[in-house]
Amino acid sequence: MQLAITVLGNNQTNFIGEILPLVRDCSCNILEIRASQLGQSTASYLLVQGNWNQIAKLESTLDSIQKRLELKIFSLRTDQKDIDKCKDFVPYSLETISLDKDSVVESITSFLFDRDITIEEITGSSYQAPYIQSSVFSSKFVILIPPELPLLNLREEFLDFCDQLNIDAILEPIKR
Repeated sequence: MQLAITVLGNNQTNFIGEILPLVRDCSCNILEIRASQLGQSTASYLLVQGNWNQIAKLESTLDSIQKRLELKIFSLRTDQKDIDKCKDFVPYSLETISLDKDSVVESITSFLFDRDITIEEITGSSYQAPYIQSSVFSSKFVILIPPELPLLNLREEFLDFCDQLNIDAILEPIKR
């Protein structure tokens, strides 16, 4: 059984150092972990695995640490069927750079979702571009393309879409 956990706290709280021993003490294994600073907050994402009793014990322990450290913790038991349905999909990397506009990420995600493309991961940030006085938004996606979607047509549609919104993009397969 797997449990996805999202933790949000302020930058001064060393909650990662508190949560990792809890995972170990509940005899769960960490499958994935990510953490990043978002403004004055720190966010962490964990995927842990254990049997039913271990996961239940971890869930109850997370409630106590949430109160003690004044964190926001959300957890969700994941379903193996969701993982299995994507096993035949083709993994691609998608990188974009454009002027920082409110709807860039929303437009890109809408384009992908309209074609039943799964977004595995999104990272992005805004920064002041050298040589110009404008902000630029850079994003990177890891996507899973369904096997029935013609890749050549998708690439052409996506590049036309990017041209219309003045987005510079690279769409390429992930090589492992």
